[in-house]
Amino acid sequence: MSPRQSKEDPAERARDGDRAPRSDRGRARPRRKKGGGSGALRVPATNIDPGLLHRDAKRAVQRLQAHGHEAYFVGGCVRDLLIGRRPKDFDVATSARPSEIRRLFRNCRIIGRRFKLAHIFYGDHIIETATFRAAPGDQPTDDDDLLIVDDNEYGTAQSDAKRRDFTVNALFLDPSSHEILDHVGGLADLEKRSLRTIGDPEVRLAEDPVRILRAVKFATRLDLEIDDPTWDAMCDVAPDLDKAAAPRVLEEIFRLARSGVATAAFQMLRDVGALDVLVPILEQYLGPEDDIPERAEPFWDLLAALDAHVQSGDHEPPSSGLIVALLFLLPYEMELARRAKDAEPLDNRARLDAAWELLDSIAERTRLPKKDFTRARKALVAQQNFVAPPERFSEILFARSEEFMDAFLLFQLRSQARGVGLDIVEAWRDRAERARAAGGDQLDEERKKTRKRRRRRRRRGGRQDR
Repeated sequence: MSPRQSKEDPAERARDGDRAPRSDRGRARPRRKKGGGSGALRVPATNIDPGLLHRDAKRAVQRLQAHGHEAYFVGGCVRDLLIGRRPKDFDVATSARPSEIRRLFRNCRIIGRRFKLAHIFYGDHIIETATFRAAPGDQPTDDDDLLIVDDNEYGTAQSDAKRRDFTVNALFLDPSSHEILDHVGGLADLEKRSLRTIGDPEVRLAEDPVRILRAVKFATRLDLEIDDPTWDAMCDVAPDLDKAAAPRVLEEIFRLARSGVATAAFQMLRDVGALDVLVPILEQYLGPEDDIPERAEPFWDLLAALDAHVQSGDHEPPSSGLIVALLFLLPYEMELARRAKDAEPLDNRARLDAAWELLDSIAERTRLPKKDFTRARKALVAQQNFVAPPERFSEILFARSEEFMDAFLLFQLRSQARGVGLDIVEAWRDRAERARAAGGDQLDEERKKTRKRRRRRRRRGGRQDR
């Protein structure tokens, strides 16, 4: 070990994964390129507090710059800083290719197939670093479909900005000079609180219909107004959402539901015609706009209860299974009422079948993971346990089960939306606390009672069958 190494703090050596490779040390470093591209508006970021810039992300950018590459913070983090929000993540865009990034950072992993990204690790934190991309090339198809299937061309900072979706998401921040680079008029749109696509909105949304969901997310979460050409294009392109990658669509739906402004988001989805494509059964339940308000209003009240739950900040984000169950709760209750009217016995099996049939429609369209499908189905079927539990039922075992939290939160939101049953919610909250405090002996006794009831039921059924 050299004298210099022996003086270094081991913790600092472990953290400093972005130190230059041994072969680079001691060499004269090239001067940082000014960059920015022709036509870029470069303005001081006077309204951004330098203290809000993530230290590790800033170190990554400055290291890339020190080795002759352009590098900036980009996208949502810049937008959020400019409107006074604290970013969740800091993404970096650079002229360096993935292989060059990996040579500069020992704490780097290359991911991705369609377009390679570099993940630079600082402990548990990841700085996602992407090479500047060019606009997608011409991709002629038999039906002139504009949907992007290949997006793996490297470009410049200017081309990278222009290939992004909305102007407010295409701003660059240089943390070294503390300047904003604007190639697309994003600063002016942010000042006007306007959401606008970069380029022809029909083309940009047809390239990636998921941008419709992203537009809804930004407009509702950031209180932006969608400009008229973009709104018209959203309405025209909404039917193409069924061509988009199902997992991406599903993830955006979950993000909208967890945003704290789900009511406004889902109303906007309905206005542009996207809800009919994404969750057709729900659209059918709601009926034509304003034609069946007694059915539509309870659904919006349910989403408002979810928004209040998220905005309180006192809870974990709702699970994906809970969100699916909430979207299907009212159609599920209507289906049970229909079966009861047809004199079908509403035992546990009938309730499971009704939930399965409803959820199967979205599961196939969106490739809903099996675990989320199962959680949603159990949460729906378990609603009866809170008001009319079956004969073979243990409150303690139910409150200790895996499905209880989703089922209880769904029942709580349903009660808050309707303004009834809140006393039952509090009673079950007390039961859940007692169940968590129950000892092993008490749980064993409850399991024995449940098994005895099941054996009696099977014996009676067997004699009747014979």
